[in-house]
Amino acid sequence: MLLTYVVDMHSNHRHRRARGRRRRADGWEVRAPVARFVEPAALVGLCEGPGHGYELADSIAELLGVAKVDYGNLYRMLRRLEEEGLVASTWDAEREGRSKRTYELTGEGRDLLRAWVAALDDTKDRIGAVLDRYHERNPT
Repeated sequence: MLLTYVVDMHSNHRHRRARGRRRRADGWEVRAPVARFVEPAALVGLCEGPGHGYELADSIAELLGVAKVDYGNLYRMLRRLEEEGLVASTWDAEREGRSKRTYELTGEGRDLLRAWVAALDDTKDRIGAVLDRYHERNPT
């Protein structure tokens, strides 16, 4: 867990405040983001077949339930994955308008996706264990 320090201006005490949660007037606000989750979502999208970056962005947004995906970050990630041999791209000049790059998974990219799925399944099991214990001991 990453911690930040908040300094109380009225004392010399340092208080640690966990990132992702804060107390509000009406109760706690908690965010539970999953780090680097766009990468496996993109790999899942490409596993369904080759596609253009903007199509992939729409697929990721739909899968993650967000309004939009940052195109700049997506294209940087795709470039990095291509440099690592996990994604291949070709120029598609067949479509009307500007040429567009088509992305697809390589065999190594499919191996990475399987590793992501195993790691996410493990994380899902750990989260499930926490939720199960809470619900067992705190029936509604």
